[in-house]
Amino acid sequence: MPNALQELDSVRDKLRQQLLKVGDFRPGTIYPRFRKCGKKNCVCAQTGHPGHGPQYLRTTAKGGKNRAENLRVGPELEKAVKEAENYQRFVSLCKELVVVNEQICKLRPVKEIRNPEELESLKKKLQRQFAGRLRRR
Repeated sequence: MPNALQELDSVRDKLRQQLLKVGDFRPGTIYPRFRKCGKKNCVCAQTGHPGHGPQYLRTTAKGGKNRAENLRVGPELEKAVKEAENYQRFVSLCKELVVVNEQICKLRPVKEIRNPEELESLKKKLQRQFAGRLRRR
């Protein structure tokens, strides 16, 4: 077991190092949008025509509300795409880190207390810690 624990610690350290290298990131989705202008004689009004565009839109949800932002083609769009990719990488690494940490917690041995006085002291401390939570319910 200790060997597996050391390997998991090593994996966790590597994931932490990768998190440090993620760079700037923002949540959101970037996608091209085509829209119809509404003029009857415009080419976009023809059946099967996708519409004017593409216009690039970044959508995010913040505070329970969806927000959309138009992005200009060029450096602004390139920066936004990189930030969105970095965010996806960040989320992926965080999920991996949680999985590894859960495995470490399962394998790490519980501290044994042989002194009865220390055990009683710990029990009282834990009871005080959780007493407020029990009363609130």
